[in-house]
This record gives sequence, structure tokens and C-alpha cells, in this order.
Amino acid sequence: MPHFVIDCSENTLRETTPDKIITLVYDTANASGLFAVNDIKVRLQPFRYYKLGENKKDFLHIFAHIMEGRSAEQKEELSRKIITNLKDILPNIAFLSINIYDFELATYSNKSLINPGNKNNDRHFELKLDNPKI
Repeated sequence: MPHFVIDCSENTLRETTPDKIITLVYDTANASGLFAVNDIKVRLQPFRYYKLGENKKDFLHIFAHIMEGRSAEQKEELSRKIITNLKDILPNIAFLSINIYDFELATYSNKSLINPGNKNNDRHFELKLDNPKI
């Protein structure tokens, strides 16, 4: 947690590399101070087939899914920083956008949370077994 899922037109990747986009989103999320560095996940999916408005040919949209508990102001600042930074490396992309969704803690589960040995509901429990430094 969080997950930043990036949808974009294939042509967007002519402007810059997928790695640069992914790294920029990761680094911006990390710099926000809202998340533990090991929790941030970013993935990108380019699309070949899509339809946009008249005279618009490219897009990039981020679906950000984060654990509830951040203020509207924190989410607004994060979304604005990500789009501002992307605008710098993708100046010719017609649509650059993001929206942030909250995960409800009550409905979230992962492999660590269902482990019978995890008595404290630590969502990093499995990771700590593999790497005691976490």
C-alpha cells in the first residue's frame, strides 16, 4: 500500500521511458512522507486501442489507491505534485491526470494479515519473517 496504477497511451512512451515515469511517481510518493518506502508500488500499463476527444491523441492517468487516514489536503498535495512532475517530462501529452481512492482498513487484507502466527495484525508480518531488519 499504496498502489499507483498508471494507464497511458502507447504513444506516451515515445516521450520518455516507462522506467522514468514509474520512478518519478515512486519518488514523488516517497518524498511526500505519507508512506513507508517499502509499501509504495507503481505499475504502468500502456494501451494501443482507445478513443479520446477531438484532436487529442495521448493520455496518462494514475489510479492511486491508498490506505484511509490521510486528509483531503494531503491527497490534494500529493496529486498536484505528481502531475506537476509528470508535466515536466511529458509536456506534449494532452491528458495528464490522477485520482486518489482510499482503501478501507476494515476491508483490506493481505497474506501477512491472514497468517495464523500474526497476532498483532501487522500487515508487514510476512516480510519481517523474510527480512528481520524490517
